[in-house]
Amino acid sequence: MTEGNGQRHVVIVGGGFAGIGCARRLAKHDTVRVTLIDRNNYHQFQPLLYQVATSQLASSDIAYSLRKLFHDRINVDVKLGEVASLDPATHSVTTTDGEVFSGDALVLAAGSQPNFFRTPGADDHAFPLYSLEHAQRLRSRILGVFEDADRDPSLIDQGALNFVIIGGGPTGVEIAGALSDLIHDTMSMEYHHLAVSAAQIHIVDLGPTLLGAFSDHAHDYVAKVLGKKGVRLHLGVAVTEIGPGHVTLADGSSIRTRCVIWGGGIMAPPVAGAAGLPQGRGGRIDVQPDLTVDGFPGVYVIGDVANIPSPDGDAHPQLGSVALQSGVAAADNLIADFKGKPRKAFHYHDKGIMAMIGRGAAVAEVGPHRHELHGVIAFSSWLGVHAMLMTGVRNRIDAFVAWGWDAFSSGRGPQVLDRSDAARIDWEHDEAAESVVA
Repeated sequence: MTEGNGQRHVVIVGGGFAGIGCARRLAKHDTVRVTLIDRNNYHQFQPLLYQVATSQLASSDIAYSLRKLFHDRINVDVKLGEVASLDPATHSVTTTDGEVFSGDALVLAAGSQPNFFRTPGADDHAFPLYSLEHAQRLRSRILGVFEDADRDPSLIDQGALNFVIIGGGPTGVEIAGALSDLIHDTMSMEYHHLAVSAAQIHIVDLGPTLLGAFSDHAHDYVAKVLGKKGVRLHLGVAVTEIGPGHVTLADGSSIRTRCVIWGGGIMAPPVAGAAGLPQGRGGRIDVQPDLTVDGFPGVYVIGDVANIPSPDGDAHPQLGSVALQSGVAAADNLIADFKGKPRKAFHYHDKGIMAMIGRGAAVAEVGPHRHELHGVIAFSSWLGVHAMLMTGVRNRIDAFVAWGWDAFSSGRGPQVLDRSDAARIDWEHDEAAESVVA
């Protein structure tokens, strides 16, 4: 339905990498009007959430106002709202407050949510790390256990300074390295009368190696670096339960802890399954090579909420770079639709994969032939790539200043305990934790 001024209207759900990639591309066309809907009024740079959680960066360093992002694009209208349902037949969405938005086309870029794989207690007691709110809550819990242990050192015996990370992928490895640096380089300087050296970091993963997508050489390098940082690895073992004060493993042992960090995987948000669209692995929407949904003309699904087919017959991984490129590709295909031209299949330009393992240490596999980099060179490459992907010049400058300070100083900020509910702990004895690994 072309509007009176000749513009076509596209409704985009989600302001993550995929959503803003699509909106930015469409904004260049005066013949298109875009309504961008997100539950937050900001775009969050997810790859750096772990740095907010470990007090390397401030929340404002990785969050950028969506309205500011499109302030010079009169054809992009940003709406704050949480989508409760969508109707793919009419290209319309309804928010939780009852407002309805309809367009000529609908783009679903709703992101993801933690996948706890039905692990008992995970939803109630684990701290996921997939949103800015998650990062803020985790930061408060980390600071909270140190403050409580400082007031009452006997709490160390109840696992106050034990941190358990579920998942040995990039999220788990990066938070482990950053948390180790925070504990040994900063907390040891600031908590003068606390036995900070008693702190333990555990990584638990069902797989046999860390960073499974990387090479065997990278697996060895990461394990060696984390070992030097004192991180304890529990590989090839499943988590069977997460309680208020413990984690139980499949081998029958348990670890006392009041801070369980979940990096075990993601799945599609509920809205993905509320519209009758075909769902596949992880509850994500199965899409065609051109990012449309079979049987639903005018509907595109992109980013983490989509199973985007790759040339090898599998699906592309849920990465920020895949999301951003899929957003741009969907916009180009929408313009082709409006002009009556054929759509093109999505081709992902793989520039490689990276993971930070702490101060001065990283691993990267770059280029089409996956040239492998370790150590300072990989660390420098990681800094450059992530800074360029960030939204806003000021965010980049603030991040570089924080990274520079972190590299040459033992002090960190902002160590802000701003989520009191996450920091508040009931230290009553956890009866379920009887066999303790420590």
